Amino acid sequence: MVAVTRAGAVGVLELNRPGKFNALRRTDFAEMAAGLDEFERPGSGVRAVLLCASGDHFCTGGDLAEAKTMLGDSPALERFLRLAHATLARLADSPLPVVAACQGLVLAGGLELILCCDVVFAADNARFGDQHVQYGLVPAWGATQRLPRVVGPNRALDLMYSGRRIDARTAAQWGLASYAVPAAELAAAARGYCETLATRSRPALTAMKSLCRTALDEPLGSGLRLEREAVVRATAGPDPAEGIAAFEARRAPRFAD
Repeated sequence: MVAVTRAGAVGVLELNRPGKFNALRRTDFAEMAAGLDEFERPGSGVRAVLLCASGDHFCTGGDLAEAKTMLGDSPALERFLRLAHATLARLADSPLPVVAACQGLVLAGGLELILCCDVVFAADNARFGDQHVQYGLVPAWGATQRLPRVVGPNRALDLMYSGRRIDARTAAQWGLASYAVPAAELAAAARGYCETLATRSRPALTAMKSLCRTALDEPLGSGLRLEREAVVRATAGPDPAEGIAAFEARRAPRFAD
């Protein structure tokens, strides 16, 4: 199950099947999507999303008991993959910043999950990897497309070919994790980062996220044009004027909801 809660302006999605290493089922994707619906609705007051997990491990991928029921049933598997892809796209394309906090095992589908997040905090006991090849499987939730974009094609293929696990420090060096922190400090570090984001201008955060995602697929000239258009739209709103006034008055800005 996915616990959907609020901590001030931070919306929290917590994977909550620690006894099953937070393995994901159809219902978990539906619950994540419902949580994003709640956080993204106008007037919600949520300015950042924290994706975390209870227990010793973040996520080891899909629930094998459920996966076995779809072996040989291509229509059922296709429906499940469409649901998983749609939910992960919601994370990647959310207008809100999405921050992941991961500990222990971050494997297969768990790795694919964090690839859809904007900023990743990794505890020093975290281990990242993809083991699909060991079971004759192909990554099903986007790793073949997102992982090369993050770590480069050679490192991505090495992880998928070998099935090996890398530690948090290596993940940070590769750009797979943004921060590697002591396990005891993981929750506070990720929550504090989200709380800082909650003080920022929501339209500015949304624009930066969209533009950075677009940069992966657009030619430079097209991307720069989109950036200019975003700047013009942003300056028509109230936040830039408030930001400049706050700077001049040497106070913290008070951005609109």
